[in-house]
Amino acid sequence: MLQGSLGGRPSAFDKQVHQHRNIVEGRFNRLRQWRGTATRYDRTTRSDTAAVTLASPLMWAWAH
Repeated sequence: MLQGSLGGRPSAFDKQVHQHRNIVEGRFNRLRQWRGTATRYDRTTRSDTAAVTLASPLMWAWAH
């Protein structure tokens, strides 16, 4: 991605990059809304990994 002369915003808008980023952000937002990962009663890496592992294929299956 091209940066402006001062390293801030990109100098040009890339529609395809924006669409892909929007899709990824939407998936993460859905995952956060999934009750098992949103409440986080048990704050361990193992339980968070298990919740994401369970939620991701379920969300994929419902989308297709």
